[in-house]
Amino acid sequence: MKRSTDRILTTHVGSLVRTPEIIEAMITRANGKPVDEADYARKLRTGVAEVVRRQAAAGIDVVSDGEFGKLGWVPYVGERFTGFTPLRFPLEEYTRALPEQERFGDFYRQYTSFECTLWLPEVPSKASYKGTMDLFACTGPVQYQAKVLERDLANFRNALQSVKVEEAFVPVVAPCSLEMFPNSHYKTQEEYLFALADALHAEYRAIVDAGFIVQLDDAILPMRAYMMQANKSMKEYHAWAQVRIDALNQALQGIPRDKVRYHICWGSQNVPHTTDVPLAQIVDLILKVNAGAYLIEAANPRHEHEWQVWKDVKLPEGAILVPGMICHSTNVVEHPELIALRLQNFAGLVGRENLMAGTDCGFSQDWNLIRMHPQVQWAKLESLVEGARLASRKLWGRAA
Repeated sequence: MKRSTDRILTTHVGSLVRTPEIIEAMITRANGKPVDEADYARKLRTGVAEVVRRQAAAGIDVVSDGEFGKLGWVPYVGERFTGFTPLRFPLEEYTRALPEQERFGDFYRQYTSFECTLWLPEVPSKASYKGTMDLFACTGPVQYQAKVLERDLANFRNALQSVKVEEAFVPVVAPCSLEMFPNSHYKTQEEYLFALADALHAEYRAIVDAGFIVQLDDAILPMRAYMMQANKSMKEYHAWAQVRIDALNQALQGIPRDKVRYHICWGSQNVPHTTDVPLAQIVDLILKVNAGAYLIEAANPRHEHEWQVWKDVKLPEGAILVPGMICHSTNVVEHPELIALRLQNFAGLVGRENLMAGTDCGFSQDWNLIRMHPQVQWAKLESLVEGARLASRKLWGRAA
C-alpha cells in the first residue's frame, strides 16, 4: 500500500455518481422492464473508463471504478451470492429503525420521500420512476459467485491502462454490514454472520489476487451502537461488535494487512446525526481489524472535532489513517485552505507519512442514493487535491 512519503496522497471512499446511461438502465430494471445486456455492458465499460480518467485528471492518487457495476454498496451481493432473495420496497414503504426518527419525525418523512430521486439525472425513464430500495433476505446457503466481479475487475483494469495513478482499490461490504439483510435460513445469527464471512473471503481474496487493494465498507458497525442505545449498554454493544470484528478478521485470513483498507462512517444520509456514537467509544474496535489503512469520517460537522481523539490513540504499527477531508452530505465545496488545516491537525498527531487525504463516505452509495450533483462531486475532489498540495507544502517545507 502506497504511503505519503514525500507528499500527502489523496483518495476517496469508492462510490461516485454513475453516468446517465447506466442510471437509465437501472431505472428500466427497477420498473420491471428488460434491458439490452450487450448494450448495458458497453455503457458500463465506457462509464468506468471515463470515471477513472476523471479521477486521474482531478489528481486523485488512489482511485476506484466508482462502483459503477453495482446496485449499491450492500445490494450488489444479490448478483454475486447465492442464497439471497430480492425484497424491493417502494420508497414510501421504506423506514429506518433510527432513534432520531421520533424526535425528527416530520423531517424524516419528507427526507425519505425524495432520498432516492433527488439528484437523479434527466433520463427518458425518470418520470416513471417513483423510488425503490433494493434489499435482500437470506433464504438459502450463502456461496460466492465470481462472474460479475470478474467483469468489474476487467473493466477497471482496462480503464487503468490509460491513466497514471499511484494505486487502485475495490470497495466491498464487510460481514457486519451485510448481516443487516434478514436471515431465515441459518439457525442462529452468529452462524449466519460467519457464513457470510466465509463467502466474502472469496471476494476479498479475488480482488487482492487481481492486484488491487480491497476496501471493506462497514457503516453498520458504528450505526448499530445508536440502534441499540434504547435497551443495551455500551458494554453489551462492544461484546456484540467484537464478534463482528472477529468475523471480519476471519474473512481476511491469509490476506496481507497492507492490501486492506477498512472504512466506517455513521451513515451517509444528510440527517441530524444527533445520536451518533462518539468515535472515542468505538475506535478501539475499529483498530482491531487487520487492515493497513483506516478510513474514518472526519469532515461531517457532527464528527469534525474528533481529530483530537488521536492525541490519546495510537495507530497500529505501520498503519495509515485516511480521515475524511470533504463531506459527502453537503453541496458546499470545502475550501482547499480548510482541507490543508485539517490535514495539518492530523499530521501533528499521527505523522505525515501515516496520513492520506480521503472523503467521509461515498457520493452515491447505491445507484439511486446520489448524495450530491456530480458537478459538485468533482469540484470537491479537485478541492481535496489542492488542499493536500497546500498541506504538503507546509508539512515538507517545499512545493509538493
